[in-house]
Parts: sequence; C-alpha cells; structure tokens
Amino acid sequence: MAFELPSLPYSHNALAERGMCQETLELHHGKHHQAYVTALNGFVEKNDALKGKSLEDIIKLSHEKPDLAPVFNNAGQHWNHILFWQNLSPTGGGIPGKLEQKITADFGSVSAFKDAFKAAAISQFGSGWAWLVLGSDGKLKVTKTPNGSNPLASGEGKVLLGLDVWEHSYYLDFRNRRPDYAQNYLDKLANYEFAEAQLG
Repeated sequence: MAFELPSLPYSHNALAERGMCQETLELHHGKHHQAYVTALNGFVEKNDALKGKSLEDIIKLSHEKPDLAPVFNNAGQHWNHILFWQNLSPTGGGIPGKLEQKITADFGSVSAFKDAFKAAAISQFGSGWAWLVLGSDGKLKVTKTPNGSNPLASGEGKVLLGLDVWEHSYYLDFRNRRPDYAQNYLDKLANYEFAEAQLG
C-alpha cells in the first residue's frame, strides 16, 4: 500500500488572514510534501525490507543508517508534515485550560514556553523543526531537530506541536524573518486544542 498525501483539514486560503497565504499552502502541501511522499514510495518499491512497514517503523529502521539516509529524510518529512498540517488552525492561538496548566507547571508560564519554543525555532541552523514534546518523565519540553529528523526518531518524547522552519514554509509570507514567523505561529496559527488532545 503506497503512502499518500493527506488532505488538508482546511481550505488553502483558510490561514491567509492569520499569516500563511494560499500560495504558501499550495506550494508547501501540494509540491514539497507531495515530493516527499513520491520519493518515499519510490524507495519502498525498490527495497523489500521496507515493504509493508508503517511510516513510523520505516523512520525507526532507517534512523542513523547512512545507506538509508534518503529513505529516512523522506519518511521523516512525510511524518513531520502530516503532524504539521494538524498543528495549524484558522482559529489557532488560544491555549485551552488543561494544556495551559501543564505548560505553566513545566515552563513557569505560557510566556516562558513561547520564548523557549521561539528560541528553538530561531536557533535551528539551516533547515529543520522546533517541537513541543511530552517527555518520558511526564514533563513538557521544547526541542529541535535538523532537516527531516523528529522526536520519534530521536526518542525524545511524544510530539504535541511541531513547527517547520525550512524556508519554504515561511518565505512568501515573512521573507527571511524566521522570528516573526515563529511568533505568528505561536500567537495565531498553533492548534493548541490538537496539542492538548495528544496529552491523553
């Protein structure tokens, strides 16, 4: 069974008034994400060891294996983007009570969490991702990964939120202003209801 590009849970212009224009979504989802899916299916087709495996299994199997680096990069980016589209919302930015209490308990305040997340997004050199994860110790933490990697591969915890900081995700809207893109995400686009649901 081939991997498929998931449909967006909103229209291509649904986020335009909140800082992500229709052209960004069309290119990012329809071109970039589709390219990862297409490439991944090509690798799976040529490798019997990958056939029939879940996306998560492929990521874990190919992590830190140089000969499978192209497989890992495309599988990781497919997984990351499936999560990313769910992390965005036309009514984003509002943090529900249970998550707000958890953030305050683990970071000291919502403001401190946002500062930490923004710092991770800004300091990730080159392409990559910033994440809010629930660690194995039950505490929330902010982390970052390069390129197509993610906390699933590194075993850093369960992902609640993930922000794509590859330039194609923000250049049309924010040019080279990654800090503004990260702040806009936290304040206007982040689907905190989705994040709270991942707490369990």
